[in-house]
Amino acid sequence: MKVVLLGEIKGKGGEGDVIDVAQGYAENYLIPQKLAVAATKGNLKQLEERRNNIEKREAVRLADANALKAKLDGQKVAVDAKVGEEGVLFGSVTAAMIADAIKAELDVEIDRKRVELGKPIKVAGSHEVEISIYREIKASIVVLVGVEEQAEETVEAEEVAAEETAEVETEAAAE
Repeated sequence: MKVVLLGEIKGKGGEGDVIDVAQGYAENYLIPQKLAVAATKGNLKQLEERRNNIEKREAVRLADANALKAKLDGQKVAVDAKVGEEGVLFGSVTAAMIADAIKAELDVEIDRKRVELGKPIKVAGSHEVEISIYREIKASIVVLVGVEEQAEETVEAEEVAAEETAEVETEAAAE
């Protein structure tokens, strides 16, 4: 069944696109959710009349997406997580946690569904994560997981080691 999309649908197309989908998908989901209309002669004629407005909106969306990409690309975001021995996390870092960290640190609202994590982060350190902004426009950010805690633990371990060597040296000097 041919339908005219009224908005962006991931993997299908954008506003004004005429696509061919299964009849059940169109009648049970796209049309009731007002995401598409049937591609009748009348709807296709209306689409041609609206084509100019659609292109203007698309240009604005692309400009906004490129501006957001420029703001996010290469940024570093720290996510708090409890780190066990060997740098393994208790639990994992999720897309929602990354989206919240971006909102808190960079003051940019990102939907968690746009964070392309692949698999959950379960190891402390630096991880590169893609954020899908609009269609093929993606930004790449670096997520630092548990780095601050590891740095504190390393400093504490170095201090303890320094104290132990100082005690050993004083005992050796006393003998």
